[in-house]
Amino acid sequence: MRRISTDMPNADVQYYLRRQEERLSGIQSQIASESRLRELRDDPLAAAHAVRYESYLARLERFEKNTLYAGDHYNAAFNYMNEANSVLQRVRELAVTGANGTYSGEDLKLMGVEINELLKELAALSNKVGPDTRQLFAGDKVFTEPFRVVEGTVAGGGENMVVRVEYRGAGASRKTEISDGTYLDLDIGGGEVFWAEKMQIFSGVDATDYRVNAPGAFFLDGVRIDVSAGDTLPAIVAKINDSPAPVKAYIDPESRGLVLEGTSAHLIRAEDSVEGPAAGTAVLRDLGVIRGNMENNAPNWDSSARVAGGSMFDMVIRLRDALFRGDQEFIGSQGIAGIDLALDNLGSRIAEVGSRQERAEMAWVRLNQEIPDVTASLARESSVSMTDAATDLKMTQFAHQASLQTAARILPQTLLDFLR
Repeated sequence: MRRISTDMPNADVQYYLRRQEERLSGIQSQIASESRLRELRDDPLAAAHAVRYESYLARLERFEKNTLYAGDHYNAAFNYMNEANSVLQRVRELAVTGANGTYSGEDLKLMGVEINELLKELAALSNKVGPDTRQLFAGDKVFTEPFRVVEGTVAGGGENMVVRVEYRGAGASRKTEISDGTYLDLDIGGGEVFWAEKMQIFSGVDATDYRVNAPGAFFLDGVRIDVSAGDTLPAIVAKINDSPAPVKAYIDPESRGLVLEGTSAHLIRAEDSVEGPAAGTAVLRDLGVIRGNMENNAPNWDSSARVAGGSMFDMVIRLRDALFRGDQEFIGSQGIAGIDLALDNLGSRIAEVGSRQERAEMAWVRLNQEIPDVTASLARESSVSMTDAATDLKMTQFAHQASLQTAARILPQTLLDFLR
């Protein structure tokens, strides 16, 4: 029961005026923020939907940025690979010219000098950086120059000649997410792009009686292959062949050792596990494939192992040296054949990057169709109707002004009101 007193009308008027002011402030806040959801209690169901839409919209916008970054990355790599293809085509033209038998030894040497300069250009292209200043062909070693050029003296060619090009990059393990749970391979390593022949590694260790002492693992081209205690060489070969690594294994019938062969032209990367419970195993070292793990990001092959399969640079160097020697038979056979292998591999890698670029563009188009739909759904749940809000604001302002005028007439302020 309320106690009736002379202060009761004043208290009631102030209470209802404050409620009107609160409503007026709420409408003004909705207009300012363009959202009708100031608090969860305003509309719990709409607030729950809006939170999910906002989260999904943020992910879509992140995916869109990823596709744009991937597209720029692929575009830069694609352009430089096309330039390398043009340089290699010029090398092949010189090889065909030098093999026709109509040029003197001095002319062949001049062709060799030009090929040496083209070789330097190929090395420069292999060390190009993208628009984000990161190496394009170093795999996930994006701040490491992937290829190191070693110069020296070549018989018949003089000094300051390229004698070796070493790969110091890593494998292509970086990926970018273009939708929930869907990833796009971002990098392509120089060990894939600038290679020519399928690699083969012949171990010199007879592994007939070999047994794995303890559970462990090793890596081929970044793919982990687990082994169990007691595994024999045939079991290891089977596990390699069943893995997704682009490497096939078999047993050499003569040496009874392990043989690894790439399924495509690329540099095979082999490592024993150095982390976790499997760190104590040394399967590849025991089998005579490697002497130790990666040194300068390149496999450290065992001295007893025979390694075959060269890079694009090896093919060009071999051709150049044949030109300096004047060996037209070699130029017309193995020289041109090696360049053709490099061109075939480079062409397939260009097609691979082009297909990734096309997929990134398709993903970008899809995302730009989906983002407006999700934005519209979010607006439907949370956005305020400016027409309705403006009408409510005007009506509330009018009612509040009328209330103030009425209160001023009902509760006139006098000097006695302040003295009591």
